[in-house]
Amino acid sequence: MKDLHQRLLDKEATLAVIGLGYVGLPIALAFARHIRVIGFDIHAGRVEQMKQCIDPSEELDESAFDGCDITFTANPEDLKSAQFYVVAVPTPINATNQPDLSPLLSASKTVGQALSAGDYVVYESTVYPGCTEEDCIPVLEAHSGLTFGQDFKAGYSPERINPGDKVNTIETIVKVVSGSDEESLDVIARTYDLVVKAGTHRASSIKVAEASKIIENTQRDVNIALINELSIIFNRVGINTFEVLEAAGTKWNFLKFTPGLVGGHCIGVDPYYLTWRAEKLGYHAKVINSGRYVNDSMGYYAGKQVVKRLLEQGINPLEARVLVMGVTFKENVSDIRNSKVFDVIRELHSFNVETDVIDPYAATDQVDREYGVGMKEAPTEAGYDAVIVAVNHQEYVGYDSDSFHRLFKDRDKGFLVDIKGIYRHLAADLNYWSF
Repeated sequence: MKDLHQRLLDKEATLAVIGLGYVGLPIALAFARHIRVIGFDIHAGRVEQMKQCIDPSEELDESAFDGCDITFTANPEDLKSAQFYVVAVPTPINATNQPDLSPLLSASKTVGQALSAGDYVVYESTVYPGCTEEDCIPVLEAHSGLTFGQDFKAGYSPERINPGDKVNTIETIVKVVSGSDEESLDVIARTYDLVVKAGTHRASSIKVAEASKIIENTQRDVNIALINELSIIFNRVGINTFEVLEAAGTKWNFLKFTPGLVGGHCIGVDPYYLTWRAEKLGYHAKVINSGRYVNDSMGYYAGKQVVKRLLEQGINPLEARVLVMGVTFKENVSDIRNSKVFDVIRELHSFNVETDVIDPYAATDQVDREYGVGMKEAPTEAGYDAVIVAVNHQEYVGYDSDSFHRLFKDRDKGFLVDIKGIYRHLAADLNYWSF
């Protein structure tokens, strides 16, 4: 008798991906080059775009859809023809930094209503250890009337999509996989092997796979927090953090992290899932929480440093005008989710500093809707007391000292705030500050 993996290969069974955002769409298209796929998203408008071979996230070009056996739909009824489900919906946090499982549990309900005996469900959304088995699977059982382990199987395979990265893709990054038993682990691993050229790592349990993902981003978060704290100290000393890191980096085992704003939907969010889980188990995660505090405060710290330097230049903040270049959470992407640049802007506004905001990637209407910040198409020459380059988009990398001088109201008083430290070579020609 054929197992589910072989049935997928023979196109006697169908794989469905639930959630077609930055993570789900690339996975769906990768599978669709080998097997039959249903791509499901609750946003009908996005689905219509994908039917026209348009990626709403602007990560993939039209050619990515070529040769794909995929049906896009916003109708949950269409999921009933699938047998292997991959759930790739967002796992955000709420206003109090608590896990918001509503998208994940809603997706689980949708899958549960489509589930049949013999089906598999694999979760890719980043969660705390235990979430799949303790939170999601009971929802699947409740809405399918089936019994986990007896009627259907499950697994967890954490996503490792890096928005804007054309080198490290689903095909080239080792994929961690797990299953609810040995049989399901084998089927899930062989299925992912179809699309992951780098191979799969078979975790011993679903909880191990969940934990492996969440500590990837937690580890980076804590390391960046250390460097951010060092940058605050070095600023008081009067030395440049990037120069210190360059010197320290000559040692073979020095870990090369840099200071900056830590936002986005991964590093700025995932550690809170782990600390929440730890609290539920009776342990307060001191190091992780401290790192989160430091990183969450850096946008406000940068805003205060701008105001401080305005005052040092004899400029009244109430009469100042500042240009902010870049608002996305990282360079060369359109994603503004949890961007900490808006913390910088909020801090400036708290001092009644007027700001102009530009970004070649961010959608003006989305920025206004999500953050209440208006954007300009272009800066005003000779219009600013300070310029903040908050995101190192490729369009900004080639700026020289004259580029910034043209933006300053006063050549002698205007200053550059270089969040990412990409203009250190201009420090001798400009009033300059960076982390």
